Amino acid sequence: MDEAFSEEPGRQTQRSSASVTLEDVARVAGVTAMTVSRALHRPELVRSETQKRVLDAVRMTGYVPNMLAGALASNKSRLVALLLPTIATSIFTDTVQAMMDSLAASGYQTLLGLTGYSATREEELVHTLLGRRPDGIVLTGTDHTPLTLERLSKAKVPIVEIWDLTDDPIDMLVGFSHEAVGAAVARHLLAKGYQRFGVVSADDPRGLRRSHSVIWELQRHGVDHVPIEVLKAPATLQTGREGLIRMLKTGLPEVLVCSTDTLAQGILIEAASRGMNVPHDVAVMGFGDLNTAAHLHPALSTVRVDGPAVGTTAAEALLSRFNAKALEETAVLRVDVGFKIIDRESVAGYR
Repeated sequence: MDEAFSEEPGRQTQRSSASVTLEDVARVAGVTAMTVSRALHRPELVRSETQKRVLDAVRMTGYVPNMLAGALASNKSRLVALLLPTIATSIFTDTVQAMMDSLAASGYQTLLGLTGYSATREEELVHTLLGRRPDGIVLTGTDHTPLTLERLSKAKVPIVEIWDLTDDPIDMLVGFSHEAVGAAVARHLLAKGYQRFGVVSADDPRGLRRSHSVIWELQRHGVDHVPIEVLKAPATLQTGREGLIRMLKTGLPEVLVCSTDTLAQGILIEAASRGMNVPHDVAVMGFGDLNTAAHLHPALSTVRVDGPAVGTTAAEALLSRFNAKALEETAVLRVDVGFKIIDRESVAGYR
C-alpha cells in the first residue's frame, strides 16, 4: 500500500512506517513545509484559516515537532531538569507546583528525576540529563558527589540548589537551615516545660540533620539522654507507626519530635489505635506543615516552610539567568526563606 496515511472519517490518521515529518503534515494540509513551521512556531505570520488547516493536519497525522532540532538551532532546549528525593510524600508538592507554573508561563517545560535520597543516583541522573542539554538544573539539597560537582562545573548550565543552605553553593541557592529548624524546635519545646524527649527520624540526610540538631540543642540546655529511632526513607505512615512502637519498648518520653509530618501522622494513628491521649500521654511535633496537618485529631504542631516561595524564587532566578545577555548581568542569588513553628493541639500548652 503506497498511502502513508488513512483518511477514513472518524479515525486517526496513522503512518505505515517511518515517523511523521514536517513534510508529511505539509502534504496533508496542502501547504509548504515552511508554512507548517511558521504556523506552529510563529502563528502570527500566517492567516487563521491556514493555521487551522495546519493544526488539523497535525492532529490527523499525529505529528510531534522535533524540539531537539529547534534546540540545536537556537542553542536552547527550553527544558529545566528538577531532581527530587521522592514523590512518595507531599512535602515537596507546593515547591514543585510553583516552580513548574512559573517556568511554564515563560515557555519552559520541566523534566523530573527522582534520586531516592542517593547522591550516587543523583550523579547518574545529572550525567543523563546533561546529555539532553537542559537550559537549567534544580537540585534538592547541597550534598553531591565530587563527580556531580565536576560535571556541573564544566557544563556551564545555570544551577539552583533548593531546600537547604550552604556556605559554598554550586551556583544559586534558595532554601533554609535545617540546623536552625532543629535548634528552634528544641527551644520551643523546652519553653513549654518538657524535660523528657524522643526523636523519630527518617534516614534521609536533611531529616537527620534536623533531628541531630534537636538533640544537640537539648544537650546544650542540659538534657543528656535523648533516644532516637531512625527509620528507612521515604517516611510513610507505616514507618511512623513503627517509630512509636519502638519508643514504647524502650520507654515513652513526654514528647516525640519527628523529622516529617508523615512520621508524626503515623505516630498519631498508632497512638489512637492504642487508646493513648495526645498530648497528655505523649506530645508529637512534626515538620513540613502538610495540608493535612491542621485537620488531624489532634491537629499537629509542626514547622512550616514556604514551599511555594522556594519554587517561585528558584524559577525566577533561572528565568533571569536565561534572559541575561551575560553572566555579569545576574546578581549572586542566596535566599534564606526561613521557617515558622506552628503551634497546635498535639503539643501541650497550645494557645
